[in-house]
Amino acid sequence: MNLHVRAPASTANVGPGFDCVAIALDLWDELVVYEDNALHHSTSMSMYIGVDALPVQAFSRLAPIDGLRFAIARNIPRNGGLGSSAAEIALGLVAGAAASQRELDVEQLLAIGLPLEGHPDNLAAALAGGVCLTWNGRVARVAEHAPATPVVLVPRSARTSTKDARAALPPQIPHSDAAFTAGRAALLGASLASGSSALFAEALADRVHEPYRERTTPLVTAVRADPPRGMVGATISGSGPSVVVWSDNSDATWGDLRARFPDADVLQLDVTPEGAGRA
Repeated sequence: MNLHVRAPASTANVGPGFDCVAIALDLWDELVVYEDNALHHSTSMSMYIGVDALPVQAFSRLAPIDGLRFAIARNIPRNGGLGSSAAEIALGLVAGAAASQRELDVEQLLAIGLPLEGHPDNLAAALAGGVCLTWNGRVARVAEHAPATPVVLVPRSARTSTKDARAALPPQIPHSDAAFTAGRAALLGASLASGSSALFAEALADRVHEPYRERTTPLVTAVRADPPRGMVGATISGSGPSVVVWSDNSDATWGDLRARFPDADVLQLDVTPEGAGRA
């Protein structure tokens, strides 16, 4: 056996789409699975991983791991809000399905991997690619691309724990905030499905999770206070601390952000219509 698979990064929530919207990004982790007694010469795989690693745990839910070795190349920033754990789980799931010769659809793979991930949005996008909505174990891939181009600000020093970010959310919010966000979420779904950049720009405001996460994601406040050229909106990526600046002129946006935020990596990424699969 020699399996080589890859899975994309993703940005989740996208403003008001809390826990139900995610978009796959053209930045990939890769995994190689091979028999322990086989020679392996892949120079792209930078790290061997053991049985406790997420890809191996996911793989073992579909196929036995005895006699196999696993090597991974991690290109997605870890704990940065770009779906690194979801990508690793997706790697194990698609490799395990291939090893066991099982043809499983995205919703079946999501159900198997969800206990490892805890929430479905990033995992759905990592598996399916494109723009995904998730609810009650279901996945709707509503578009291949987003209405604007993502330019991602990744702080070099700060990282965020999803568990800690969720703990910062209040158990209740005012009815007015819920109504506001429900309206924007409806706009978000319509804009993603239709490709309308005008609706997308109006849809990105949120009062359910972003106000509480701005405290650990100060870049989003700075970007919104002084928008770079081309920006149509900015969202906290997942739990943060990365910020996605959605742009209709990504070259100009990228240039402005690089000049203003020298302590952050500025990634000009495309939305990828491809999900996890053979490399």
